[in-house]
Amino acid sequence: MIVPGLVSVTFREKTVEEILQISISCGLEAIEWSENIHVFPGDEEGANQLYRKTIESGIQIAAYGSYFRLLENERPAEVFLQSLISAKALHAPIIRVWAGVRSSSEVSTVYRNRLTEEAIQIASLAEREGIQVALEWHRGTLTDNNESAMLLLDEVNHPNLFCLWQPTEGLSMNERCAGLHELAVRKKLLNLHTYYWKEGRRMPFSEGMHEWRQYLAQIDDHENRYALLEFVKDDNVEQLMSDALALKQLLKGNIG
Repeated sequence: MIVPGLVSVTFREKTVEEILQISISCGLEAIEWSENIHVFPGDEEGANQLYRKTIESGIQIAAYGSYFRLLENERPAEVFLQSLISAKALHAPIIRVWAGVRSSSEVSTVYRNRLTEEAIQIASLAEREGIQVALEWHRGTLTDNNESAMLLLDEVNHPNLFCLWQPTEGLSMNERCAGLHELAVRKKLLNLHTYYWKEGRRMPFSEGMHEWRQYLAQIDDHENRYALLEFVKDDNVEQLMSDALALKQLLKGNIG
């Protein structure tokens, strides 16, 4: 089933305790805790404390949202291991990473090859800890369109490399649905980052229900994953409550 939750960076200025209380009030069941905001790389004790607070609040850990970018570091394994320490202490099933620092249209074959090698390295490191690696589906990286993202997954060809998915603005509705469907068919889809934008502006999630019904139709809703709200209009808690209600209604309709 698909479980509704929150990406903690949605409210970057709020404390862990506030984020937990907001999630409970909205009836959300899980949190992706964001690195450098609510949990820091290499802070094993802090991450473990956050795990206990989260579980004691009745909330699930959906993922560790790292800001590790492939090909950004001179010693990538050392940098990634710091994020992995926190992800493990947080008991996160997934660690989110970014597919480079350039858009797919700007990169050479050499760049792609180097990124592939590094992706294999970090996927293997995380696999040893029982944590799945998920690439953020995002512009300005090699997952900015379907063709590049699928090619990257093929080139890396690692059983522990997956994707998170979100509706990238630069893609058409047909392209979004096609990419999501292919990820699902390949069994490379983990969580969904859930929001609604229109013409570059954040909108109430309820206004995007028609789109999200089409997205959810592309995947097997009996598989376990999280749909995590973010990019709330005006960063407003009351808006999140409305968005959460709409998301829960959508998921009940989809799995009911």
